Amino acid sequence: MIVRVGFRAVMMAAVAVLACGAGTGALAQDAVVYKCPGNLYTGTITPKEAGDRGCKALEGGSVTVIQSPPVRRAPAPKVDSGASRPADSRVDAADQRARDTDKRRILENELRREEERLAGLKLEYNNGQPERRGDEKNYQKYLDRTAELKSGIERSESDVAALRRELDKLGGASAGSNPGSTGGGV
Repeated sequence: MIVRVGFRAVMMAAVAVLACGAGTGALAQDAVVYKCPGNLYTGTITPKEAGDRGCKALEGGSVTVIQSPPVRRAPAPKVDSGASRPADSRVDAADQRARDTDKRRILENELRREEERLAGLKLEYNNGQPERRGDEKNYQKYLDRTAELKSGIERSESDVAALRRELDKLGGASAGSNPGSTGGGV
């Protein structure tokens, strides 16, 4: 069963609820709420403190004051910069060699992975004539995929070149940079 209640009935019920609570609300209305400088509202200070702080008592209407929890500020993280180290504290030569070796190994692995990805893209691209898929009944989808493959190849070639430059900065020839591997354009 659906009962329709009009706006007037809802307002009457609200007034009745407020009237019932008026007896208990009278105790809360004895407290004076002060508006202090800095847009701070409080009801926990005495009239003398309010006068000293430059607060004004609010009259009329009920004001609800909710104290917010204090703001917790995390201590600033300590930054270890190279400038704070003494000039005589250098990285040990063996540690530096180990770091360089790790860096070279990581770059060579990335280069190998990127070259494999590039080879796969070129194979799928098939010199601008990739095989059509079953979901490409619409010719535009085929053209879009072809354009995506072409841009992917260009991006991958750029990545391979950047990785080779990084390896060249470390010195020596890289393991995966044989001249015939994946050179050439789209």
